[in-house]
Amino acid sequence: MDKPTRPDLLRRRSLLMGGLAAAGGTAICTSAALGQQQASHVGHAAPSGAAGQEPMPAMGHGAMMTVGEVDSAVNGFDPTEMLTDWDTGTVSTLPDGRTLRTFEMTAEDREIEIAPGIKFPAWTYNGRVPGPALRAKEGERLRIVFRNYASHPHSIHFHGIHAARMDGVPGAGMVDPGDEFIYEFDAKPFGCHLYHCHAMPLRRHIHKGMYGAFVIDPDPERRPEHVEVARSRLLGTPENAGWQELVMVMNAFDTNFDAENEFYAVNTIAHAFMKRPIRIVKGRPVRIYLINVIEFDPINSFHLHANFFDYYDQGTTLTPTLKTVDLITQCQAQRGILEFTFTEHEPGLYMFHPHQTEFTELGWVGMFDVVEALA
Repeated sequence: MDKPTRPDLLRRRSLLMGGLAAAGGTAICTSAALGQQQASHVGHAAPSGAAGQEPMPAMGHGAMMTVGEVDSAVNGFDPTEMLTDWDTGTVSTLPDGRTLRTFEMTAEDREIEIAPGIKFPAWTYNGRVPGPALRAKEGERLRIVFRNYASHPHSIHFHGIHAARMDGVPGAGMVDPGDEFIYEFDAKPFGCHLYHCHAMPLRRHIHKGMYGAFVIDPDPERRPEHVEVARSRLLGTPENAGWQELVMVMNAFDTNFDAENEFYAVNTIAHAFMKRPIRIVKGRPVRIYLINVIEFDPINSFHLHANFFDYYDQGTTLTPTLKTVDLITQCQAQRGILEFTFTEHEPGLYMFHPHQTEFTELGWVGMFDVVEALA
C-alpha cells in the first residue's frame, strides 16, 4: 500500500482524535493544567486537585491536552518517578579488587497505558517502557543477566565498548523465549548511552518499547584535568548531590501500526509533565540525561523556554559540545547531557518541548515548576 501523503496523515490524525473524544476516551481538548502548588517534586508526584488550590489556565499549544489520568499503579511505572529512578544493580568485588556491578534484566510482553484510556501492546524490559535506567562507574566490570520471558527472541545491545560476542545481535547474545544470556564487559566510555533490542525486524522491537538509558559516570581519578566536573557527575558524591538530575527518554507510539506515530511523550505517558510539572529548586543546577528513541520520525528535538543550556553530545566529554543554546536536535539513538540553572529566574512554570509542533500537540510537552525551595 502506498505511504499516505501529508494531507492524508493530518486528516487521519484529526479523525483519530475526534473519534477518541466521541467515544468518551482520551480526548485532545481544552484542559486546566495543574498549578504550581499542585505540581510534582522532582521524583515525587503530588495529588491532582488538591483542596483549596486553583488550577492554572490551560497552557499547552492551543490549550490542547489529553483528558483524564493514566493509572501508574496498574501500569507498573510512573513517568515522574522514572525521572530519578536509577538502577545501580548489586555490587561485589572481583579477585583483582575491581568492582563487579550486576544487573538483572527480563523481557516481558505487557499491555501498557500510554494516554488515558489508550492501551498499547508493548514489549518491555523489566515490565516498563522505557526499561530501567542503568547506571555504573567508568572502569567497573558489568554483568547483565538477561532472561527472556516474552513471546519473541530478544537481546540487549549496549551503546558502549565491548567484545563482539557481547553485542546483542543475531549470533551474539540473541535470546529465545525461555532462555537467558549473560552480557559481561567493562564500563566504558563514560557518558550518556542507551541500550535496546537488536532482534529483527529492528524497528518493530524498538518501537514496541525495548530500550532504556545506560549511563556510565566518569571516574574522577582518571580525569585529573576535570576532577571537579567528573565528581559532579559521579552518583553518590557530595558534588553530585548538589545537582537536580533527570533522565528523559523521548519516545512515541504508533497505535494503529501504520508506521506513523499517534502519541509522543517523554517517559512514555503523553502530556504527563503538563499535568504534573517537574518541580525544580531555582538555586540548584539541573542536569538532564536526554535520549531519543522515536521510531518512524527521523529527527526529534528539545527546546527550553526562557532559558539556555550547555549540551554535551553523547555525554562523553567533560567540556560542553555546545554552549548557551536553547534547542538541540537528535536523530534516533542520539543522546546527550543538558546542564542549566534557573538561579536568576523568578519562580513559575517554564515550558519544554520539541520544536516539531506536531510532536508537542500529540503529547511531548511539559513544564518545569521553578520554586524557591522544596516544601
